[in-house]
Amino acid sequence: MIIHAMEFHDFSDCKSLLDMMKDGEFVFKYNHELETKFEEMLTWFIEARLGITTRPIPPYASDNMKVDLLRLYMVVKRDRGYRNVTDNNLWAVVAKDMGFEYHDGEFMRIIYAMYLDVLIYYYKFKTVQGRVIDKEVIK
Repeated sequence: MIIHAMEFHDFSDCKSLLDMMKDGEFVFKYNHELETKFEEMLTWFIEARLGITTRPIPPYASDNMKVDLLRLYMVVKRDRGYRNVTDNNLWAVVAKDMGFEYHDGEFMRIIYAMYLDVLIYYYKFKTVQGRVIDKEVIK
């Protein structure tokens, strides 16, 4: 399976994995494999790309409960992104959907910001950049 063979040496590798995750059924079907690869991708991105070596992956809540970063990514994506979740005060709902308590909403927001927000920004930027390059080539 292609997921097992994926390695992360460049942001284009991250983009490939995130592109695969546009299909919700695919994510549901291969959740366990994707969870592992998603953590590998985040480890590469945070350490190699951002140069941050002090963030544990996966993060844990104060009650020693693991935060599933893939699930957090998918839940926030389902709710139309970080800005929408924040603007509509939905972090408590995100926390509950993740198996935490409502009062853990702010913790989920911080975890998303620390682990996923820059990755998603880069992903969107590279996606738009690719479309612009494709348009220029066509012209």
